[in-house]
Amino acid sequence: MYKLIIRPFLFCFDPEKVHYFTFSMIRFLSKIPGLTSVFKSIYLVDDKRLETEVFGLKFKNPVGLAAGFDKDASLYSELSNFGFGFIEIGTLTPVGQEGNPKKRLFRLKEDSAIINRMGFNNGGVKEAVERLKKNKDVLIGGNIGKNKLTPNENATQDYEICFETLFDYVDYFVVNVSSPNTPNLRALQDKEPLTELLQTLQNKNLAKPKQKPILLKIAPDLTNEQLLDIIDIINQTKIAGIIATNTTLSREGLTSVNKIEMGGLSGKPLTKRSTEIIRFLSEKSNKSFPIIGVGGIHSAQDAIEKLEAGASLIQLYTGFIYEGPALVKAINKEILKRKS
Repeated sequence: MYKLIIRPFLFCFDPEKVHYFTFSMIRFLSKIPGLTSVFKSIYLVDDKRLETEVFGLKFKNPVGLAAGFDKDASLYSELSNFGFGFIEIGTLTPVGQEGNPKKRLFRLKEDSAIINRMGFNNGGVKEAVERLKKNKDVLIGGNIGKNKLTPNENATQDYEICFETLFDYVDYFVVNVSSPNTPNLRALQDKEPLTELLQTLQNKNLAKPKQKPILLKIAPDLTNEQLLDIIDIINQTKIAGIIATNTTLSREGLTSVNKIEMGGLSGKPLTKRSTEIIRFLSEKSNKSFPIIGVGGIHSAQDAIEKLEAGASLIQLYTGFIYEGPALVKAINKEILKRKS
């Protein structure tokens, strides 16, 4: 029903307006007695064989919702009813910011892709914490970044603020230095500043009575040499793992008119590259750290390929928008099929 009726209707309207409309509808429907149970009965695959333990956390299943969808932790509970094993919120910054000027979100329907240049629009980390205080049983990842006006030499302080503020309310952290939509942010992926940033956060982490896993989200546009540097940094700082990958600046092979728009590209054009990076990191590191695979997962087979390439968990974003919540169920069913 989603692809035949709901998606064609939603795709008639501006993508960002549709996003907020969809949130409102999900929130409204979830308040109707009995409908939450209906959503779960349709989409949730409840099977102990899907449970996955990664970096000390037990996930109900290995399929998560990637950061960027529920930036402000405003719908994590309702979204979990569509069968996700975990929800990653953010990217959050210390101070709320509007992000880049609209229009800033574009569908590339012919390519099954999206270009966004949102620019870390969010209400700030403290607002998100107030919502997370109501969390009952959803496993939450906290994706953190820096404010647009914070110069790179002071970026570490922004990440520290988010880390400390969120610490008691998320299960793991993701350091986002790979978004292409905040000026100069990707420069923080260079070996020296990245090592300093991650080591600072890890030192804060180690000072806690109980540590939380810290992951690094990387861009798909890194060279093999840069990826080897990333492996060295992970081994040096002893953070928990990698999320591969964020959106790309590449426009290779696109046919849609909107390919001229600036911003990060996600969706099917990213499928192959993100899987290549997962396999490279897994092989070159001798599987020394877990990888969450994200980028261009539009089918159960796409997900299996990432898991076989070395990912321990996977996340959806654009595939969830194009394929609907049935994709979550299809992936979990396929994983179970291969376990039997």
